[in-house]
Amino acid sequence: MTFAHPWVLLLLAVPVVLSWTVLAREPGVTVPVDGARAGDRPWLRRTLAAFDLAPIALMAVAIAVLAGPQVMAQPRAERSLTNIQICLDVSGSMGGRNYELATKAIEEFTHAREGDAFGLTMFGVQQVRWLPITKDLQAIRDALPFADPMNQPSHMGGTMIGAALRFCARNMVAETKDGDRLIVLVSDGQSGDLSGGAAREIGQELRDAGIVVYHVHIDESAVPQDVEDLVEETGGEAFATTDAASMRAIFAHIDRMKPARFAPAGTVPLDHFRPFAMAALALVAIHAVGLLGMRYVPW
Repeated sequence: MTFAHPWVLLLLAVPVVLSWTVLAREPGVTVPVDGARAGDRPWLRRTLAAFDLAPIALMAVAIAVLAGPQVMAQPRAERSLTNIQICLDVSGSMGGRNYELATKAIEEFTHAREGDAFGLTMFGVQQVRWLPITKDLQAIRDALPFADPMNQPSHMGGTMIGAALRFCARNMVAETKDGDRLIVLVSDGQSGDLSGGAAREIGQELRDAGIVVYHVHIDESAVPQDVEDLVEETGGEAFATTDAASMRAIFAHIDRMKPARFAPAGTVPLDHFRPFAMAALALVAIHAVGLLGMRYVPW
């Protein structure tokens, strides 16, 4: 065991001196009774001295804790960060039930991925980076009510998936230096900017940036072929859904496909307060017993 601040241990001289004054003093109070001499009871003297030493020992433990005890050990787990960008379609057709399904599933997904970093981008014809990548996942959940398609301006009325994904990719490259990159595209429509081979081209751009795309298509129709080609190019998958149960299943599947990864960690100094805390509790208990049940009573 080592100490992060070993110089603090010099203060242990204080409890050592105090302990010496307790041990060196004369035993107890002798009270004459009709001229009789009280018998010597060394066991009682030692017991009372032990109770007197308890608060001094507690001071020594506190000094040791302030010195920062550490042991060399390997952390239980070191989580590798996954950066997840929610790319949410807020065009008019996503309003009502579709939006309720999407937001509920996104909230549950953020709860399941505590420890990762999330960002939120809303898009229609234009894009809005509502939240940059953050590990404060409650901020993502709090932002979702404000993304309601019914409250969006007119320029968010259409659906331009290609432009939205390129927008997300630029932001992710700028904001994230470590960890995996994942975009979850949530939309219910087709996009005019993915035709003529643009879908494969955008998919390759995303793949080159180390970004995998998963698409959740909230509609009774099949997933548009252009979108399916795009996500396939990145190594992701596309899913169609119309109800809450299948939405949960889709996000659970994404969670399994991109699970949290834990990188091997080398040996590092870790705080080692547990034995000192246990010793402090024991000393407090001993001191309490001394105060309540083992006092000097000279009569």
